[in-house]
Amino acid sequence: MKFIGNLIWFLVAGLIMWISWALAGILWCITIVGIPWGVQCFKFAKLCLFPFGKEVRYGGGAGSLILNILWIVISGVPLAIEAAICGVIFCITIIGIPFGKQCFKIAKLALMPFGSEMVEG
Repeated sequence: MKFIGNLIWFLVAGLIMWISWALAGILWCITIVGIPWGVQCFKFAKLCLFPFGKEVRYGGGAGSLILNILWIVISGVPLAIEAAICGVIFCITIIGIPFGKQCFKIAKLALMPFGSEMVEG
């Protein structure tokens, strides 16, 4: 089921979200200072391609909090809004609810990428 879910996801939303996260990563990496944010973008862009079967664990400390605050102000809100809008659109139909849940997982991640890690679930 993970394979089928990931295949459908890739075709209907994954590629678009991957492009958004990758573009944000490229923009962050243009400057030397933004490289940590860019690396996070590329790491989670991979999750956007095939999210089924993967979980996100949240953690971190004061350093993660500071980085997340800077992230939210600059890139987090647009990526979270994109994922939340996709999630609402998917959840309108009953068959799209599993895809909507994945969108909301990505929206939450877009607000708190630092201190987060992907694990196989």
